[in-house]
Amino acid sequence: MDNYYKPEHLPHFGQIGEGNPELAEKFFAYYGAVFAEGALSKREKALIALAVAHTVQCPYCIEAYSKESLQQGSDLEQMTEAVHVATAIRGGSSLIHGLQMLDHVNKLAM
Repeated sequence: MDNYYKPEHLPHFGQIGEGNPELAEKFFAYYGAVFAEGALSKREKALIALAVAHTVQCPYCIEAYSKESLQQGSDLEQMTEAVHVATAIRGGSSLIHGLQMLDHVNKLAM
């Protein structure tokens, strides 16, 4: 079966710089700095990345940060909770836009 997303692409992410090595180098330097230990631990950053990966629906990121979260010491319960946090924010974001609908309905009903 031919899939749009190919798991074998993930280990070759660094090859994306082939078209513009300078920009790729800058991106990967920034990316590395973001995920370095800082005010947040690497474990916390991996959980955040896992939650965001689900929000942006990136299967490559979900795979990478599921693995990274486990490697950084998170367990399935923590990872699942992070996904639920992302789900709640995404759902709330959809619901709050319902106020725009209410405004339109109220204007049209007057």
